[in-house]
Amino acid sequence: MRTMRSWFRDTTGGLPTTFWYLWSGTLINRLGSFVLVFLAIYLTQERGFSASQAGLVIGLWGVGGAFGTTAGGALADRWGRRPTLLTAHVGAAAMMLGLGLARDLWAVALGALLLGVFAEAARPAFGAMMIDVVPAKDRLRAFSLNYWAINLGFACAAVLAGLAAQADYLLLFVVDAGTMLITALIIFRKVPETRQAGPAVTAATEASPRGALRTILTDRVYLGFVALNLFAALVFLQHISMLPIAMGDDGLSPATYGSVIALNGILIVVGQLFVPRLIRGRSRSHVLALASVVMGVGFGLTAFAGTAWFYGLTVLIWTVGEMLNSPSNSTLIAELSPAELRGRYQGVFSLSWQIAGASAPILGGLVREHAGNDTLWYGCAALGLLTAVAHLVSGPARERRAAALRRSGEALAPTTAPRAAQPVEA
Repeated sequence: MRTMRSWFRDTTGGLPTTFWYLWSGTLINRLGSFVLVFLAIYLTQERGFSASQAGLVIGLWGVGGAFGTTAGGALADRWGRRPTLLTAHVGAAAMMLGLGLARDLWAVALGALLLGVFAEAARPAFGAMMIDVVPAKDRLRAFSLNYWAINLGFACAAVLAGLAAQADYLLLFVVDAGTMLITALIIFRKVPETRQAGPAVTAATEASPRGALRTILTDRVYLGFVALNLFAALVFLQHISMLPIAMGDDGLSPATYGSVIALNGILIVVGQLFVPRLIRGRSRSHVLALASVVMGVGFGLTAFAGTAWFYGLTVLIWTVGEMLNSPSNSTLIAELSPAELRGRYQGVFSLSWQIAGASAPILGGLVREHAGNDTLWYGCAALGLLTAVAHLVSGPARERRAAALRRSGEALAPTTAPRAAQPVEA
């Protein structure tokens, strides 16, 4: 018992009050994240769209998110974290209701596009604010706790959404919008602006957007890391686009999909807080390579699944890869980012998730329709293995760059990759 109390104190103790308000907003928001979990099923079964049309709509969500993360990163640096978060959450709530009321394909597609813009604009500001308020020595566990909250909410939402969908699909959109507004209220009442105004930061934030973009586009080490995250995300995001359709083809209900995908969040909730200690001191590139292999194997085994328990097994396997990926990803992406362009670098990293969010459902739908379900999952396995090799090859250059930034005093603290998605990843 004393050991457990000590572990709990070491994991949660000493973090700023503002962090816990942000953490609470994350948890509440994710508890209502019904729509993305069931959007593919909603579009194909409730609205009667084809798999390709559903993939297009989900892809447009990702396209909107690409614009949103880019704009959100710039606004977080220039306008401030707090106003960016408030605008994004209120706008996303309105767009969520609009998407739920849309009926024609063009209206649904437009609603998904605009929802992606507002919902994803919050991510760079949220990540930058978390770094602002948490001291460097505590950031890894702070972002692990936030990732834990994301998946606790996701696990609950997946199960509850399956039940709510049986009553009324519109209820999914209403509850999701409501949790966004509650999160905005918490930020409005309890979270102050955290952007620091210093000489270096002021010069960078007042620089032209073109100059900041040029800095990022010439950062080859950073962009290489972002590209590898894009490849991993193309595999990972099949769980919210093609996986529910594949399970439906096997005669499994939306509620069964909700229960199966909830295993992802449950495993993370049970085990994620122990992962940082497990991988502490190990090569981050080796951990990221292992994570890519495990995720690829998990999704590849989906080709052999046909029952709920087998689908559940594949989810548990690729979830282990996700759990290994998150902490190393979090620390590394921060250490490769200059402090004065924190929001913009966050935005570019989030952009990899949005590009994957736009591409994964479209590519997955096309491969599935023209080459077959098995080919899709075999392709996921192959892409996971290739990404692992690339991490091993590029790892030394990344670590040299991170060490140089630490020596120059420009190193950043970690940020968590979103769940399509997340999280994603507020």
